[in-house]
Amino acid sequence: MHSLLEAVLSVGRELDLQQALHGIVQAAAVLVDAEYAALGVITPDGKRLSKFLTVGVTAEQIAEIGHYPEGHGILGELIRHPEPLRLKKISEHPASYGFPAHHPPMNTFLGVPIRVREQIFGNLYLTEKRGGAAFDEEDESVLATLAVAAGVAIDNARLYEETRLRERWLQVSAEITHALMSGSGRGEVLGLIAERAREITSAALAVVAVPVEDVSALTVELSLGTGAEAHRGRVLPVQGSLIGRAFAGGAPAISADLSSDARVPADPARVAGLGPAVAVPIGTGERVRGVALLAREAGQPVFTEKETGPLEAFAAQAAVAMELAEHRRDVEQIAMLQDRDRIARDLHDLAIQRLFATGLALQSAGRLIEHAEASERVMRAVDDLDETIKIIRSTIFGLRSREDGVRPGLRSRVVRVVAEQVPVLGFAPSVRMEGLLDTQVPTEIADQVIAVLSEALTNIARHARAGRTEVVLETDGREVRLSVTDDGVGIAPGGRRSGLRNMTERAEQLDGSFAVTSPAGGGVSLVWCVPVKQA
Repeated sequence: MHSLLEAVLSVGRELDLQQALHGIVQAAAVLVDAEYAALGVITPDGKRLSKFLTVGVTAEQIAEIGHYPEGHGILGELIRHPEPLRLKKISEHPASYGFPAHHPPMNTFLGVPIRVREQIFGNLYLTEKRGGAAFDEEDESVLATLAVAAGVAIDNARLYEETRLRERWLQVSAEITHALMSGSGRGEVLGLIAERAREITSAALAVVAVPVEDVSALTVELSLGTGAEAHRGRVLPVQGSLIGRAFAGGAPAISADLSSDARVPADPARVAGLGPAVAVPIGTGERVRGVALLAREAGQPVFTEKETGPLEAFAAQAAVAMELAEHRRDVEQIAMLQDRDRIARDLHDLAIQRLFATGLALQSAGRLIEHAEASERVMRAVDDLDETIKIIRSTIFGLRSREDGVRPGLRSRVVRVVAEQVPVLGFAPSVRMEGLLDTQVPTEIADQVIAVLSEALTNIARHARAGRTEVVLETDGREVRLSVTDDGVGIAPGGRRSGLRNMTERAEQLDGSFAVTSPAGGGVSLVWCVPVKQA
């Protein structure tokens, strides 16, 4: 009884959940004099074990045994029937089906459930009572008492952990608010939000995606963490994707495992090592401005509702950052337009009037000049003044003109072309875009890019019999580079090459280059590259 009291007090003092769980397992092994002890934490759905802590088994033995148990056999019996279970010989129970290779021999068994607020949290498993004896009723009673104390300790540790997490969220919210109020740029604030959310949720990857102009897809604007480069600039459709579901529905979308989720484009390289994920909308209702995606490493816990609540509030701050950036941009635009109007008004009211008056004065003076050559020079000066007035008026008209329609940018045009080819291809190509494509690529070159992309995708649909296509468009301000790769049958010898010839001619007309290669894995890789700025 004295040992039990000491164990209860020891377990109750620990506020760190992980340390509390280890303390419970160790106390259980000591109290009933068991050689091996374990604590299995049950998943929220109550079907299997999500965590397994052991005492008595060395790290070398664990490595030889392999993967931790998930709750089959005798361990699963306690999950299905959460009542104390005592066995003289494990192998004699109907639910037992043996141990894996390199597992220590175990015969006697005692298991009890741990309840936290009437909910089954997990189970304590004890095997091999020292001295070769079987576990008795007193051992069961002591362990059941410890399980009650463990439930209270776990609940306290959880509450403490939630309090600390809430405090951390408040500190970070204050940090973001300060950044917003101090006038930090949109990219800086979004980066800070993504980084802090990744830290607090123990996520390996944080991604922020925003919609393109026609809201048919989202492009990854920001990516931090594991494999961030592979995600930056990617374009994901709204329909059928995890991020798209959060954007269209205005509510968090949770994935238990990115590598096996049908809503994630099949690309093993980009999701390698990643497991549970959550996509949270930035903004609410019709004002959803984007999506924040957080992904943990494979094998980590799935995101819960307790975590998504603070994340939604945190994402709302990202929406504020975007809205403030838009307001600043609008204010700057208004200031610029007002400045242009002022310049136009000053040119009209001051410069033109003075030039016009000077021209009239010279014209009148020219009639009084008797020297023919001098008079001719004065008249030429009057003509120059008239031409200058025309130029200034044209400039004023340009300053005051308003363009009714804005031509779509290169990014949205690429997304539209790819979307149009999806029904013909039978699948959605992977799209990644990097650089200031809408501002650094001139219109005439953008038109050629669209023509080449359309030609390439059409050729793949007609001849390649491909199952996957990747489109990469990027610019560094000096050149624009378009790569289209497929995993099809390749280019048949002696086949028609009119499409390839057209792409070559388009590149040569712009002093660029065009190359066709066959990757090691099969298919075709097209690379079309032209300069966008004269050297």
